[in-house]
Amino acid sequence: MTKVGDVLKRRAVEQSKIRVQLNSVRAEEEALLKGGEDTVAWVKEELCIGCDQCTIVCEDDAIELYDTPLASPIMDVDVNRKARILRDPCTGCKICVLACPTDAIIMIDR
Repeated sequence: MTKVGDVLKRRAVEQSKIRVQLNSVRAEEEALLKGGEDTVAWVKEELCIGCDQCTIVCEDDAIELYDTPLASPIMDVDVNRKARILRDPCTGCKICVLACPTDAIIMIDR
Protein backbone atom coordinates (compact mmCIF):
# COMPACT_ATOMS: atom_id res chain seq x y z
CA MET A 1 0.00 0.00 0.00
CA THR A 2 1.27 3.47 -0.88
CA LYS A 3 1.90 5.75 2.07
CA VAL A 4 0.86 9.39 2.22
CA GLY A 5 4.46 10.56 2.44
CA ASP A 6 5.34 8.72 -0.78
CA VAL A 7 2.38 10.24 -2.61
CA LEU A 8 3.34 13.73 -1.43
CA LYS A 9 6.93 13.22 -2.61
CA ARG A 10 5.77 12.05 -6.06
CA ARG A 11 3.36 14.97 -6.24
CA ALA A 12 6.14 17.44 -5.43
CA VAL A 13 8.35 15.92 -8.14
CA GLU A 14 5.56 16.14 -10.72
CA GLN A 15 4.77 19.74 -9.74
CA SER A 16 8.42 20.62 -10.21
CA LYS A 17 8.46 19.03 -13.68
CA ILE A 18 5.29 20.86 -14.70
CA ARG A 19 6.66 24.17 -13.39
CA VAL A 20 9.85 23.74 -15.44
CA GLN A 21 7.85 22.94 -18.59
CA LEU A 22 5.53 25.93 -18.12
CA ASN A 23 8.45 28.28 -17.56
CA SER A 24 10.06 26.96 -20.72
CA VAL A 25 6.89 27.58 -22.74
CA ARG A 26 6.54 31.09 -21.29
CA ALA A 27 10.15 31.88 -22.15
CA GLU A 28 9.61 30.70 -25.74
CA GLU A 29 6.44 32.79 -26.08
CA GLU A 30 8.19 35.85 -24.69
CA ALA A 31 11.09 35.39 -27.09
CA LEU A 32 8.68 35.29 -30.05
CA LEU A 33 7.05 38.60 -29.10
CA LYS A 34 8.23 41.64 -30.97
CA GLY A 35 9.57 44.36 -28.74
CA GLY A 36 11.87 47.33 -28.62
CA GLU A 37 11.86 50.92 -29.76
CA ASP A 38 10.47 50.05 -33.22
CA THR A 39 7.28 48.59 -31.73
CA VAL A 40 4.36 49.84 -29.70
CA ALA A 41 1.62 48.03 -27.79
CA TRP A 42 -1.91 47.90 -29.22
CA VAL A 43 -5.15 46.95 -27.45
CA LYS A 44 -7.79 44.81 -29.16
CA GLU A 45 -10.79 46.55 -27.62
CA GLU A 46 -13.17 43.61 -28.06
CA LEU A 47 -10.93 41.40 -25.88
CA CYS A 48 -10.10 43.97 -23.19
CA ILE A 49 -11.99 43.44 -19.93
CA GLY A 50 -10.65 46.54 -18.17
CA CYS A 51 -8.94 44.54 -15.44
CA ASP A 52 -6.22 47.19 -14.93
CA GLN A 53 -3.36 44.66 -14.93
CA CYS A 54 -1.56 46.40 -17.80
CA THR A 55 -1.58 49.80 -16.08
CA ILE A 56 -0.18 48.24 -12.91
CA VAL A 57 2.84 46.71 -14.67
CA CYS A 58 3.53 49.59 -17.09
CA GLU A 59 6.50 51.53 -15.74
CA ASP A 60 6.26 54.13 -18.52
CA ASP A 61 2.70 55.29 -17.69
CA ALA A 62 1.84 54.55 -21.31
CA ILE A 63 -1.55 52.93 -20.63
CA GLU A 64 -4.76 54.54 -19.51
CA LEU A 65 -8.24 53.20 -18.86
CA TYR A 66 -11.26 54.97 -20.29
CA ASP A 67 -15.00 54.48 -19.86
CA THR A 68 -16.94 53.16 -22.82
CA PRO A 69 -20.54 52.07 -23.31
CA LEU A 70 -21.17 48.37 -22.92
CA ALA A 71 -21.75 46.61 -26.24
CA SER A 72 -24.36 44.22 -24.86
CA PRO A 73 -27.92 45.54 -24.54
CA ILE A 74 -28.74 42.70 -22.14
CA MET A 75 -26.32 43.64 -19.37
CA ASP A 76 -26.67 46.85 -17.40
CA VAL A 77 -23.23 47.87 -16.15
CA ASP A 78 -22.52 51.37 -14.85
CA VAL A 79 -18.82 51.44 -15.72
CA ASN A 80 -17.26 49.54 -18.60
CA ARG A 81 -13.56 50.29 -18.92
CA LYS A 82 -11.07 49.57 -21.66
CA ALA A 83 -7.32 50.10 -21.92
CA ARG A 84 -5.73 52.54 -24.34
CA ILE A 85 -2.02 52.74 -25.19
CA LEU A 86 -0.35 56.14 -25.32
CA ARG A 87 2.05 55.77 -28.23
CA ASP A 88 4.65 58.38 -27.33
CA PRO A 89 5.57 57.16 -23.83
CA CYS A 90 5.37 53.46 -24.85
CA THR A 91 8.90 52.02 -25.03
CA GLY A 92 7.90 48.65 -26.50
CA CYS A 93 8.98 46.67 -23.44
CA LYS A 94 6.07 44.17 -23.91
CA ILE A 95 5.46 43.71 -20.19
CA CYS A 96 1.80 44.66 -20.66
CA VAL A 97 1.43 41.91 -23.27
CA LEU A 98 2.65 39.34 -20.78
CA ALA A 99 0.42 40.70 -18.00
CA CYS A 100 -2.82 40.75 -20.01
CA PRO A 101 -5.02 37.80 -18.96
CA THR A 102 -7.14 37.90 -22.15
CA ASP A 103 -4.35 38.43 -24.71
CA ALA A 104 -5.97 41.73 -25.67
CA ILE A 105 -2.63 43.53 -26.02
CA ILE A 106 -0.31 42.87 -28.94
CA MET A 107 2.86 44.51 -30.20
CA ILE A 108 2.75 46.27 -33.58
CA ASP A 109 5.29 48.21 -35.63
CA ARG A 110 5.53 51.86 -34.70
